[in-house]
Amino acid sequence: MIRLESIGKQNGKQIVFIEASAAIQRGEKVGLVGPNGAGKTTLFRMITGEEQPDEGQVSTDRGVRIGYFSQDVGDMGGRSAVAEVMDGVGPVSQLAAEMAELEAAMGDPDRADEMDEIISRYGEVQGRFDELDGYALDGRAREVLDGLGFSQEMMNGDVGALSGGWKMRVALAKILLMRPDMMLLDEPSNHLDIESLIWLENFLQGFDGAILMTSHDRAFMNRIVNKIVEIDAGALTTYSGDYEFYQGQRLLNEAQQQAQFERQQAMLAKEIAFIERFKARASHAAQVQSRVKKLEKIEKVEPPKRQQTVRFEFQPAPRSGEDVATLKNVHKSYGSRTIYDGLDFQIRRRERWCVMGVNGAGKSTLLKLVAGASDPDQGAVSRGPSVKMAYFAQHAMELLDGERTVLQSLEDSFPQAGQAPLRALAGCFGFSGDEIEKKCRVLSGGEKARLVMAKMLFDPPNFLVLDEPTNHLDIATKQMLIEALSRYEGAMLFVSHDRHFLAALSNRVLELTQDGIHAYGGGYTEYVERTGQEAPGLRG
Repeated sequence: MIRLESIGKQNGKQIVFIEASAAIQRGEKVGLVGPNGAGKTTLFRMITGEEQPDEGQVSTDRGVRIGYFSQDVGDMGGRSAVAEVMDGVGPVSQLAAEMAELEAAMGDPDRADEMDEIISRYGEVQGRFDELDGYALDGRAREVLDGLGFSQEMMNGDVGALSGGWKMRVALAKILLMRPDMMLLDEPSNHLDIESLIWLENFLQGFDGAILMTSHDRAFMNRIVNKIVEIDAGALTTYSGDYEFYQGQRLLNEAQQQAQFERQQAMLAKEIAFIERFKARASHAAQVQSRVKKLEKIEKVEPPKRQQTVRFEFQPAPRSGEDVATLKNVHKSYGSRTIYDGLDFQIRRRERWCVMGVNGAGKSTLLKLVAGASDPDQGAVSRGPSVKMAYFAQHAMELLDGERTVLQSLEDSFPQAGQAPLRALAGCFGFSGDEIEKKCRVLSGGEKARLVMAKMLFDPPNFLVLDEPTNHLDIATKQMLIEALSRYEGAMLFVSHDRHFLAALSNRVLELTQDGIHAYGGGYTEYVERTGQEAPGLRG
């Protein structure tokens, strides 16, 4: 269906692909993995024809329709979210727009003398709309938007009024409604809450076309893909299986290659020692010459290329008292919408609460109240006297000074710290070499998130409040953060849509539902076992 044959590609001085080959067959669901900057987006753009390889070729079977969801959604505005989504399917959306204009014209008294023509044209357009199954398409568009978390009001409202994250969902809905022969999905799990994520998972599992996708969410990828294509050092390597299988297979291959390398190095050392020992003796000249020729012909085994992984060690946080945060009879409303009506909640030392709830249930509001970023309308929120808190908000990355470099930003936060520990900290969070001199305004979302996280954790707090901390982090950085936080001895209150993160770190669950607020002892894994659902919004 799609074949990449001995492709070579260079961007500026960076060599992205060298004689790389891979194939995707009809119906295959493939995960594309590799470190940041390895060339995943370049590969997508070559498949769609937006870029050409310098060498080799990318071929697509005739008639294959490709739908490409990228993180660059472009401008949207001037029509409803439903109309924008239907636009991806082709002429149906134009007919729907013309019908809406004609319906408005029918009710316009100033156009009474044109009424016969308007009604005649409306009949033609409506007939064509019906032929193309337009009414069913409108229903399907609404079904997809509903699955991605849209209310009816948002579906019918101007798409231009939506935030960037919601526009991403509209762009994704366009591709899903299109149902092409192949979907290219670049981080489709970003910007989704857990309910929308699980809905998307089910949709993609039932999709009978081919999929090539990247995702920083390993649980999401595991449930969808049956094949992995890895980009590493310019090569494409294919593994049959899900992401867990790929990880295990990669470690096994590394171990085997390391063992081969060590065996060959031991053999070479013995041969070289023999040559050095006897090269001056005429009686051994033939043997020495034979061994020299043998060494020249040997194909050298390379040591395995290990992807760089960072490790962050927490300094021990100062111990807090037993009572970390307490909410008593808290009331909170936004306009006529009541979020909390007499909430009582307590966080104690070493408790790690994950907060679950559908969009609008009040997850972020709870975190803001506890962090002091928002005040209750009534009631009291207090923190223990020895509590030292750090708060990661969804907008935290916007507060970075764009004109400061990564190193300067760290120095601004910790003027007493020397350069050496700050450079070591930056290295732990993926800023090595010249990257530490990058200005904050040119950092990607993931890089900004890593910098904010580094600032939070350098001078360790004993209470962490985290609102979607992993949204922009790649799998390797997310794993580093999980490992660091699993050794953290303070209290935590957090919201995340990443199930691996939830399962690894929570030991309490606070569930916000329309029926009330429920607290569960045990972490996210126990919550799923007890409720039979991965998120409260999925209960039937």
